[in-house]
Amino acid sequence: MCGIVGYIGTKKASPILINGLLRLEYRGYDSAGIATIEKDGISVMKDKGRVKNLYNLKGIDDLEGTIGIAHTRWATHGKPSKENSHPHIDNSKTFSVVHNGIIENYHELREFLADNGYTFYSQTDTEVIPNLIHYYYSKDEKNDELKFLRAVRNACKDLKGSFAIEVVCKDYPDNMIVVRKDSPLVIGKGDNENYISSDIPAILSFTRDFYLLNDLEFVILSRNDAKFYDIDLNPIDKKTKTIEWNASSAEKDGYDDYMLKEIYEQPTAIRETIGSKLTENGKCEFEDLTFTKEYLQSINKIYIVACGTAMHAGLAGKNAIEKLCKIPTEVDIASEFRYRDPIIDEKTLCIFISQSGETADTIAALKLSREKGAKTLAISNVIGSSITREADYSIYTHAGPEIAVASTKAYTSQVVLLILLSIYFAELLEIKSEDIVNLKKEVLELPKKIEETLKTSEVVKNFSKKVYQEKDMFFLGRGIDETVAKEGALKLKEISYIHAESYAAGELKHGPIALIENDVTVIGIMTDPKLVEKTISNIQEVVTRGAKTLIVTNQDIDDKRFDMVIRIPHTNTFVSPILSIIPLQLFSYYISKEKGLDVDKPRNLAKSVTVE
Repeated sequence: MCGIVGYIGTKKASPILINGLLRLEYRGYDSAGIATIEKDGISVMKDKGRVKNLYNLKGIDDLEGTIGIAHTRWATHGKPSKENSHPHIDNSKTFSVVHNGIIENYHELREFLADNGYTFYSQTDTEVIPNLIHYYYSKDEKNDELKFLRAVRNACKDLKGSFAIEVVCKDYPDNMIVVRKDSPLVIGKGDNENYISSDIPAILSFTRDFYLLNDLEFVILSRNDAKFYDIDLNPIDKKTKTIEWNASSAEKDGYDDYMLKEIYEQPTAIRETIGSKLTENGKCEFEDLTFTKEYLQSINKIYIVACGTAMHAGLAGKNAIEKLCKIPTEVDIASEFRYRDPIIDEKTLCIFISQSGETADTIAALKLSREKGAKTLAISNVIGSSITREADYSIYTHAGPEIAVASTKAYTSQVVLLILLSIYFAELLEIKSEDIVNLKKEVLELPKKIEETLKTSEVVKNFSKKVYQEKDMFFLGRGIDETVAKEGALKLKEISYIHAESYAAGELKHGPIALIENDVTVIGIMTDPKLVEKTISNIQEVVTRGAKTLIVTNQDIDDKRFDMVIRIPHTNTFVSPILSIIPLQLFSYYISKEKGLDVDKPRNLAKSVTVE
C-alpha cells in the first residue's frame, strides 16, 4: 500500500519522480504528489486521483530541481483529498516529508505540537512528522552538517508504529534523509545520482545496485554518496547488492495487461524457481539451508504462516509435507496467528511466505515465533526483503517482478518451492518412497505441462463471455483440489468483483447447497483419482438444481454431464494445483476484461500490504 519514490542527482527530478510513481501504481492508491527543492525553496505539487493528473498541475513543467520526493497515497487517516495527499510540509516550509506506514501515536504527537504552536491542515497521521522534525530542528543550537540528521532521528524516536520516510530540507538543498521501520524502502545507486523507492521494480530501469535498509537505519543521501547511521548516529558500513531482475520483466512487452503477461510467464518462472535445486537423477538441494536429519526428527510441528494467495500456496505445501515427511503441519492466516497465542517452542519450525517479503502481518508473526524459540524460514520473491532478513533461513522463488495486484506466477512458484522443500526434508529424513522419485520427474516436467495448459485459453475465454454478468459463483473441490478452489474464488473476487465462495465439495449438502439455484455457475476441480467419483457425485447435485458447471480436470470423466470441461495434462497429485489453477486465473482475467475493469489495479486492493 502507498508508494515512495525519491531522486537526488544532476537531472531534473520531476519527470523521474512521476515516472517512478507510474511504475508503483500497482500498489494501489487514491492520490499522488511530488516535492522538489527549487531555487526559492520547497515546491509541493499534489492532487487527488491518478498519477497522470500531476501533469495537469499549474507549474509542474517549470520545476528545475534535481532533488525530490514523491508518493502515491492509500487513504488510512483522512479521506482521499488534495489536502490529505503527500508530500506534507511543516508550518515553516522548511521540511517536506513522504511517509508509508501508520503512526499509531499521532494523536498524542498532534496535541503536543498544537500546544507548541503548530497548526495542521490535514487529517493525516503523516503531517505530524515534518512538524515534529522542525520542532527538534529549531531547538538544536548546533549548526553543523548533522543538524538535519539529528532532527529526523529525534523525531523518529517519538514515533510509534511503522514508517518509511523521505525528508528534504530547504536549508540542506544537496541532501535527503531516508529511514525505515517495518515498512519497505530501498536505495538504488547510480552514477552521481541516487534513487529511492518502496519497491525495486519502480527504479530497476535506472540501476541494478541497491542498498537494503534495516530498521532504524538513517541515510544522508547526496548526489554521489550515501552515509548510513544507526539510531545513536554511529556510522554504519553498508554495501550494495546487485539485483539480477531484468528491467524489461517489469514492462508489458506487448501484452494488454501485466496479469496476462504474468500468467504466460509461468513456465519461465517455474524453470527459474526449480533452477539448480533439482536435477534429473539428482538430489534436491537448497544451498542456503543447513537443516539436519536430527533437527527434522526433533520437531513436532510445522506452521506455515501467510496471507491471501500465499496462504493458499501454504495449503498445497501442507499436503506435500505431511504426506511425504509425516510431520504434522498447520497453515495459519498471518493476521490471526499471533493473536491466538500459538503453541510454539524450540521444537517448532515456522515457515513464512510473502511474495514481496514486506507483508506486515507475516513479519509480525515471524518475530513472535522467534521470540518463542522456533526456527524460522522465509519464502519470498524479493532478495533482501524485510522478511528474509528477519528469518533464520530464507529461500527464494525466482518469478521475477510481479506487477499485477492479483498474484499468478508468484503463487505457482511458491507452490513449486514448497514441494521442493518437502522433497528436501524427506530426503534428509532418509524416507525411501517411489512417490518421491516420481514427484521429482513431475516437477521437472511442469514447465512444458504449463505451456500445454495455457492452450486452454480460448475455451476459457468463450465460457467467460457466457457468465461474466453473474453476481455469484461457487468453487468446489476435494482434498488438494479444495485448495485450488480457494485460490480460484479469491482470484475471481479480486479482479472481477463477483461474489465467489469455495467449499469442500463434500460439505455442499451441509448448508451451501441452499444457495444453488437455476443458472448459478459452479466451478469444479477434479485432479485426484482417489476422489474424482465423490466429487462428481457432489457436483451432480448442483447440476440437478439447474446450475451451469465448468470443470477443470485431468481425469477420465464423462464430458456430457457438464456444460464445459477444461482438460489439463495428467500429473502427480502433489503438483496438480500448479496446473489446475491456470484455467481459473484465465477465467478471472477474461471475466474482468468482459466487464471492462482494470485487471491490473482492482479497486481497494494493494500489491504489498505493509500495514496491519
